[in-house]
Amino acid sequence: MKNLFTLNHYFVKYKWHLLLGIFFVTGANYFSILIPQKIREALDLVQDKIHLFKDTQAAGQGALMDQLGHALLMFGLIVTGFAIVKGIMMYYMRQTLIVMSRLIEYDMRKEIFGHLQTLDQNYLRSHQTGDIMARISEDVSKVRDYLGPGLLYGINLVTLFAMTIYAMLKVDVKLTMYALLPLPFLSVSIYYVSNIINKKSAAIKAQLSTLNSTAQEAYSGIRVIKSYVKEAQFTEFFKDQSEEYKRRSLELAKIEAYFQPLMVLLISLSTLLVVLIGGFQVYDGKLTAGNIAEFILYVNMLTWPVTAIGWIASVIQEAEASQARINQIMDQKSGIQNTNSQVYPIHGDIEFKNVTFIYPNSGVVALQNVNFTLKKGQRMAIMGKTASGKTTIAELLSRMFDVTEGQILIDGKDIRQHNLSIIRDRISCVPQDVFLYSDTVAANIAFGKPDATMDEIQMYAEFASVKDDIEKLPEQFETMVGERGVTLSGGQKQRISIARAFIKKPDIVILDDALSAVDTSTEQSILSFFDHSLRDKTTIVITHRANNLLNYDKILVLDNGKIAEQGTHEELIRNEGFYQSVYQQQMM
Repeated sequence: MKNLFTLNHYFVKYKWHLLLGIFFVTGANYFSILIPQKIREALDLVQDKIHLFKDTQAAGQGALMDQLGHALLMFGLIVTGFAIVKGIMMYYMRQTLIVMSRLIEYDMRKEIFGHLQTLDQNYLRSHQTGDIMARISEDVSKVRDYLGPGLLYGINLVTLFAMTIYAMLKVDVKLTMYALLPLPFLSVSIYYVSNIINKKSAAIKAQLSTLNSTAQEAYSGIRVIKSYVKEAQFTEFFKDQSEEYKRRSLELAKIEAYFQPLMVLLISLSTLLVVLIGGFQVYDGKLTAGNIAEFILYVNMLTWPVTAIGWIASVIQEAEASQARINQIMDQKSGIQNTNSQVYPIHGDIEFKNVTFIYPNSGVVALQNVNFTLKKGQRMAIMGKTASGKTTIAELLSRMFDVTEGQILIDGKDIRQHNLSIIRDRISCVPQDVFLYSDTVAANIAFGKPDATMDEIQMYAEFASVKDDIEKLPEQFETMVGERGVTLSGGQKQRISIARAFIKKPDIVILDDALSAVDTSTEQSILSFFDHSLRDKTTIVITHRANNLLNYDKILVLDNGKIAEQGTHEELIRNEGFYQSVYQQQMM
């Protein structure tokens, strides 16, 4: 249970739920123990009255029966009272322990989600989304089973065992030993079976993560699957993964299927020994028939707790395996650390000094010894072939990654010494792969400024030349865009993303091929807005088009991560290099 020990701080946080839960469980079991004792007293009383009835004259038998009836009625009322109090205790033990488990479940999901948002791109790119989803949903649910029902029945098991065995020993030590004789064999079997359950549970969790990842990829890329007519292939692949999950689950079910009858057999053996050994002791006059009935009730009371040992062991083992997977996430530290919590404005000066960057997972050299300077309000275009390192510059400026060598300076200060939240808040980046949330159009635009008014939302939608398109939608700005904006065209998504980036009025703007999906006339309209709105903002435009409509102060041409050309539009046209060849092709 070493991984489950990491949950102990939750028990401290919800200590009153836990302590009250233990109190109510103990109280419910105490009144459970009193019931067999009262039944034993009632049976012994009936047996004594029967003997007395036989020895009494006929005239006194009626009064004797009245006494017996009155006594049994009182016993019945007392037992009913005990049962009612026990029921009330059981209600409140669930209101404390089960509620505690739900509160911890809420805290855990919130903490995992929050921690995942702090992790850098290295971790998130190297782990499948389906696997992460399984850990935050399925694994947390398994841990909650341990914190709720598992803990509840575990406390119930301990307290009921202690009270029941104490009560049994008070009656007869020998009979108690015989009644408990099968339990050591049960303990040994649980020890071996729980190890098997743990291994098989871990294998099932891993396969479930694979299933989730397969389904998530299939649904996310359903357009590609349909366009290549690969439905049957993906269905077959998912079927194979499902078969493997079924096989592993059935193996676990078989183990549990063998285990349950074994426990019932051992419990039944306890009852048989009580009747057999107890019968001889009643015959010898050492015990009464009421004692045997009391013992049988005690053994039956122990039936569920002892049977639950296997279930509790299974829950603990599954929770242990799940918590180990959760701990892997929570122990993961982000490579991007924020060392500054001060609040201050950003001026907008940018400088790359001998910047080299190698992607950690793949080892790909994205940038090599890149140098450039950009003053506040200046505009720079970055061009180059595919995989030349253009997008990497945008990611480094947003500090999604840290440079391998060299420095990135913002306002003359190393970006790693800036407040990370301020850097990302004051930089707006419109990426190549636009991501819209499954919400309204208005909410997606206001994502950059949550307190934006509808007038502001409409104004920036107009600036991005998407307002007319939005007003043609069924519910206009209140239209739900669907998952990842699936109901919109590529150009509409890009323009909504542009409106989202500009509504927060950033100091630095990065446009990563942000107009690739719009037509020429729409591009001209958006560029005219850019020309006006970007006057006092430091701007980097990553593009495949060679034009100077934004009056760039500087143009970089990258080739294999290195700066191949650098200068103004006119200088690069005269240079007769890559930029000039692209420009000529566009003119043709």
